[in-house]
Amino acid sequence: MSKESQNRLKHFAALKSKYQATQYQDLSPASLLYFILRKVDLGIELSHLEFNWLKEYELIETLKAIKQEQEHRFQEFGNLEFEFSKLQSKYKATKHDVSWQSSHLYFILLKLESENLVTDSDVKWLRTNGLDETNKIAQEVNRFTKLKSKYKATQYQDSYPESKLYQILKKLDVTECLSNSEYNWLLNNQLLETAEIFKQQESEKEAQFVQLRDKYQANKHLDLSLSSPLYPILQNIDAKNNLSDSEINWLEQKELSETIAIAQELEQTREFAALRLKYKATEYQDSSPKSHLYKILKRLELSNQLGEQDINFLKKRKLTEIIKIANEKYASILKSKIDSGELLNEPEIEWLKNNRYEDIIIFAKQKHFAALKSKYDVLGYQDKLHTSLLYTILQKLELKERLEPTDVAWLQETKIEDSQPIYSYYRWQKESQYQGTKLLYGKILIAYHTIEANFYEQEFQRTENKWNLANASSHWRKADEAEQALQLTNNLELDKIKENKLKSALLTSRGGAFRDIGKLDEAENCARKAIEYQPKSHHPYTLMGAICFERHQYSDGEYWFQEAIKRGANPRDMDSEIKRVVKNAKDESKRRQVINYLLNKDPQRYAWAKSYIKNSNNKI
Repeated sequence: MSKESQNRLKHFAALKSKYQATQYQDLSPASLLYFILRKVDLGIELSHLEFNWLKEYELIETLKAIKQEQEHRFQEFGNLEFEFSKLQSKYKATKHDVSWQSSHLYFILLKLESENLVTDSDVKWLRTNGLDETNKIAQEVNRFTKLKSKYKATQYQDSYPESKLYQILKKLDVTECLSNSEYNWLLNNQLLETAEIFKQQESEKEAQFVQLRDKYQANKHLDLSLSSPLYPILQNIDAKNNLSDSEINWLEQKELSETIAIAQELEQTREFAALRLKYKATEYQDSSPKSHLYKILKRLELSNQLGEQDINFLKKRKLTEIIKIANEKYASILKSKIDSGELLNEPEIEWLKNNRYEDIIIFAKQKHFAALKSKYDVLGYQDKLHTSLLYTILQKLELKERLEPTDVAWLQETKIEDSQPIYSYYRWQKESQYQGTKLLYGKILIAYHTIEANFYEQEFQRTENKWNLANASSHWRKADEAEQALQLTNNLELDKIKENKLKSALLTSRGGAFRDIGKLDEAENCARKAIEYQPKSHHPYTLMGAICFERHQYSDGEYWFQEAIKRGANPRDMDSEIKRVVKNAKDESKRRQVINYLLNKDPQRYAWAKSYIKNSNNKI
């Protein structure tokens, strides 16, 4: 008989014994019973024919055994599935919904449960499948398992990271002191070797504490317990860590001044070493924090600028690299200051000059120039160089300094592109000069006249010369400050002024201010009085003409303008007054009325008025 046949006979006999069919006499492997029992043993469902055959041959015990085997298999299948579900929940892997029969997860979780270390391939599989929480737990389990081996606690069965033992072992691993309850827990769980390791650690720390007290002159502190705050403080010092304010305060309270001094000297030594490295002074031999170089480098860190004595000290010791680094650092800080829109002060500019940083000075001036051009609405002026006369003028305005006549003349003659002048004050009088082609307009004009007005006010207070009052009032009007002009000319006491020309000038300026704010009756009163005092001056006649046009009394206005021209007024000034009336007309119908009057009278001379028909909705 072949070996294979012998094996089949043995297998058949074993199955007959297992399923209680030994009374069946046929031993041939070709038997139907052998086929049926093999199917059952492999967990394959039997057909009705096969069940009926077993009944026909009265193999009742075999039927019972098969049923028990099937029930056992079903129960075991359920048990495996339930155990997998519990492990999923325990190790935070519930979102993995692949069947336990086809997934690697079941085997990995069993590894964790049985304290087998997970491999790199296990970790990779967990990450690939998005099981980050499970992976985190696995890492903790691995660490826990290693700690149990390290601290003689392998007999303890629980390997889950929430175990109290794990918390204890982590403390032991960093030589942290255990509480009495934790130590007793080790004893109660028969982890005597682990408890002994803790005791050894405590003995070593006590010996270290004694050495540290001697080393850092803290022997006057008599508390030798490891719970004393002194122990971690001394450990910090020995580990080359800087002490906190609270630690220093504690040492001061315990009068451990020697310990503080040692700690501070060590801290300063470390800081000095770091500063020497930073400022390329490692070849300097003196490493003591008492060195003058340490003081210089400390000041350099705080102020970013070297003093003259410090520079001399460094030059004598050929530490010029420090000077170079310090200068570059300070120059960079000044440049950042400029970038942020701040102005440099005189000492800073002087420092830049002395250290040959002319490029930064130029950069500062260009940035300042750009800022001033923006502030005074002259960005259309193309010259960006700091040498521009406009920059000098804007600086004067910023400092509230008076402009030279040549400055004013330059502003009146210099063109600007893309400007948008603002018409809301006395600039109408020179409008032909401020059409967006000249620099003396807008905020520059207001600043100029404001400075002039203040100057003449101060001159009046100094000299009591009322011509200064007239000049100040005129400039306030041109600075669009009619109310200020009126306030200045209140209570004139004309009877005390001898010069009629001055009286007329003051009244004309005051009348103009009233006109600026729309109080035409008060303006007329001033103009008429001015004419009485100075009938040969064209200024009050011009004012009267403008007032009449404001009231739409055109023939009266023409009369007064003609009288002004007879007395030396420029006809173009009359046209400017009329144009201002057109511009400032608030009632559209009134504006059209003025325009129609002008075009009917002289369409060529007043052709400019047509633009106000087309743009009648423009705000001026």
